[in-house]
Amino acid sequence: MNRFINAVAITALLVIAQGCASLPKAEEKAISASTHQHQEPAKTASHHEEHSTGSAVHGEHKVSTQAKLKVPSNIIPDINIPIFIEVQDLKGNPVSQFDTFQEKLMHLIVVSDDLQFFSHLHPTYQENGRFKVNTSFPQAGGYTLFSDYKPTGQSEQISVLKADFPGNTIATPAINFNRQKTFHDTKVNLEKFSDNAVRAGEEVTLMFKLQDAGNNQPLTDLQPYLGEKGHLVILRQSKSLTAADYIHAHALKNTPTGEVHFITSFPQPGKYKLWGQFQRNGKIITADFWINVI
Repeated sequence: MNRFINAVAITALLVIAQGCASLPKAEEKAISASTHQHQEPAKTASHHEEHSTGSAVHGEHKVSTQAKLKVPSNIIPDINIPIFIEVQDLKGNPVSQFDTFQEKLMHLIVVSDDLQFFSHLHPTYQENGRFKVNTSFPQAGGYTLFSDYKPTGQSEQISVLKADFPGNTIATPAINFNRQKTFHDTKVNLEKFSDNAVRAGEEVTLMFKLQDAGNNQPLTDLQPYLGEKGHLVILRQSKSLTAADYIHAHALKNTPTGEVHFITSFPQPGKYKLWGQFQRNGKIITADFWINVI
């Protein structure tokens, strides 16, 4: 069995963006179907951390915080490890007070750089700007973490952090553009757009039609998901994910039974991965799809 023995390289790019979706109380993960090669741990465990500050502007908001990401240097696939995120002002002082938004103090979206792995987490606030959450990673490779939080009296902030775990990886499967998938007991159809084309810069309505997998009838038992019918996270396929590749959309109200609609636009051409999240019977359905934007 292979061993993870090299230190993990971590960087943090700080930007401001619109708020991400609220998340379920328990962490929710979705990964495209594949097999994983489990690897044994290294004999010793250590931590490594780096951070960078920024004054970049996203939209009309200026960066007012910086963040550190701290993770163990050695991991075992699918075994929980602690993750720490420390939020500071631009002078390096801890940011100690945060506002609750969408029911949490921090929302953390974790994706593998090939967009096969997706996880929504809620780090727990400890003190002095320090958040902690336990989570696992399916295999070695690069991961991007979108940390969304709101310091008291300030605008919502998103810190984009990077982690890279050395070791063997599994080849990324070919992109599947199917618009109909079944997730446990729920069938999800992704429909949209009047002319079936998605063009960069144009507003588009994405429609998720959810049916019971047993009888193909529209779902009548969808439950509010953090106050809405659903949430949608979108990322553009990129060699190095940034906030510019990240889109979050809220569900529209008053849509037909079993349907959840989102209005959004895509900033530039490319391939995008979508994760629609909905709640049924107290469980989160995470429906992932690829679309091509021209």
